[in-house]
Amino acid sequence: MKNKVLLFMGSLLALVSSSCELDVPVESQFVEANFPKTLSDYNASVGAIYANLSSSYAVPYWRMQELATDEAIIPARDGNFDDGGQYRQLHYHTWTPDHPNVLGIWQWAYSGILTCNRLLPITNNFGFNATELNARVAEIRAMRALYYYFLMDLYGNVPIVTEYPVNDPPATQQRAEVYKFIETELLDVVQLLPAKTNSLATNTQQYGRPTKGMVFALLAKMYLNSEVYVGTPRYPDVVRMADSVQSNRNYSLDARYRDIFLPNNGPQINETIFAIPYDQQIPGNQFTRFGFFYYITQAYGFNVGLSIAMSSTPEFYNRFNLPGDFRTKTWLSGPQFAPDGNGGFTSQPLYYPGTTNQVVINPVLTLVPPKPMDLGNTQASQAQGVRSIKFYPDPTIIQSTRLNSNDVPVFRLADVMLMKAEAILRGATATTVNGELQTPLVLVNKIRTRAGAQTAGAISLNGILDERARELYWEGWRRNDLIRFGQFEVEYPLPNDFLKMDKSTSRRLYPVPTNELKLNPNLKQNEGY
Repeated sequence: MKNKVLLFMGSLLALVSSSCELDVPVESQFVEANFPKTLSDYNASVGAIYANLSSSYAVPYWRMQELATDEAIIPARDGNFDDGGQYRQLHYHTWTPDHPNVLGIWQWAYSGILTCNRLLPITNNFGFNATELNARVAEIRAMRALYYYFLMDLYGNVPIVTEYPVNDPPATQQRAEVYKFIETELLDVVQLLPAKTNSLATNTQQYGRPTKGMVFALLAKMYLNSEVYVGTPRYPDVVRMADSVQSNRNYSLDARYRDIFLPNNGPQINETIFAIPYDQQIPGNQFTRFGFFYYITQAYGFNVGLSIAMSSTPEFYNRFNLPGDFRTKTWLSGPQFAPDGNGGFTSQPLYYPGTTNQVVINPVLTLVPPKPMDLGNTQASQAQGVRSIKFYPDPTIIQSTRLNSNDVPVFRLADVMLMKAEAILRGATATTVNGELQTPLVLVNKIRTRAGAQTAGAISLNGILDERARELYWEGWRRNDLIRFGQFEVEYPLPNDFLKMDKSTSRRLYPVPTNELKLNPNLKQNEGY
């Protein structure tokens, strides 16, 4: 999405500075000098909620959700890309409370929460009529609930902070209490939020901001994982929330899967429920930077220095085996050919620069001891590991930033449909939507048909997990899915791997960061750390 006016991202953090700690320093509070005085000031201040969200979602948050699974891996290459072992620790579940992402994402989420808390008390000061005031308060509360969902999913037991300033160090709350708080907040605000319309202009104004559909999708996600979060299954509620999304006929599966993830994606995508906008001025979306293959960059229309590091495990990639499935084309594997500009490839081979050697990407990751999780750094080992072009490389990418302008969906209709299918397989009752009985098989085959894949004759729970892998990979849900299916501790050793995964179920939660424990004596560390 290139029109970022709707998110007020021009001069956001100058008006509202985001504190990373729960003990908020005085200089980060609103004072006379930085207190929003005009509606423009207020809008820019609200934009800080979204600026913070985009700053870490598509890299450190994404890494915590994906690099801890079989879906994504950043192996070292003769020591390059090891970065202190942080990616290796995620892969083997050996992270510590001092891991940089563990601290960074805790602070990122609370920074967003505190920004929401700052804004809620002052919203009354701008002369909004009752309807507009309620809508603006609902927007802020919904975004705060989303941040709390990220915290609850990753860390489990976390403090609930609703006041500003924070006068006393907050205490850890049990995950069940956080779950209840999020649910209550979302149910309180959902009817005050806008709904997706058939007007592109209206949807552009709403894009990247909470809507009724976003709340329904988030509640569906919470209810689908309710047994993990609080020990109580709520599968009928998943179906109810999924149907609430689908009752708005302005949501539909887009005809072409690739369009959802192109550099020019945005509010014109029919199935996007909530996305985080990115462009080359908004740091965060670096999928191409970290996960492409720099020997073929010129063929894709750009010439910048990119990484060769991030790929997927062979075991995960093997799921892309359905006849006709376009989603298979979102990976670079095997002999490489020039792109045709339409999501496919020409017959023109791609060669290593200055040679007649065709680039061949090998899905197998064969480690080279004694360095841990290391492939070596020969030309052949550089070509190990499939590369994703799901978020299709942006040809306008520039050297100074190496950032993509592809927006990143958080919730979309295909995910909601797969959640409904899973909930029915787990015991909920199938329902009729828009005159059609939606059984799990019907829902899965709608998604397969859109992808051009061979339809299924039957579907099981394990089949749903594989379908979610094919449809939603690289979208930040793999850890969540594997935990729910009891497969987060399954290990897929790589050839010559001498390290072992920590298979403790306590690793289903990340630890409270050491730094936060030192700052706040009322916090309690999660079990196993």
